[in-house]
Amino acid sequence: MKVKIRKGDQVEIISGLMEDKGKRGEVIRVLPDEERVVVQGINMRTKHQRQVQSQGRTVNPGIVRFEAPISISNVMLVCKKCNKPTRVKLVREADKTKRQCKECDSLIDE
Repeated sequence: MKVKIRKGDQVEIISGLMEDKGKRGEVIRVLPDEERVVVQGINMRTKHQRQVQSQGRTVNPGIVRFEAPISISNVMLVCKKCNKPTRVKLVREADKTKRQCKECDSLIDE
């Protein structure tokens, strides 16, 4: 499946956890095989980390907070021009594929 969301894009959460719904954040990582994205500050999880020693390094113990992946269907790309969550269409121009906003017809990859 062609992923229309890339690292560094601004996205809005349209469904999922109630505390995250409607929030906006930047995409940190895209996992295309699993159809998931990691968004900064969204879907925060807590992990109780033990002290682990591997390859001569020691990982400090404590409570670690991190962003968990969220399904790519639960986010929408925010257009830079109209500042609204929008669907995206792919347009081929001069042997390159660019993304275009379906609301205002502006190119997103500029």
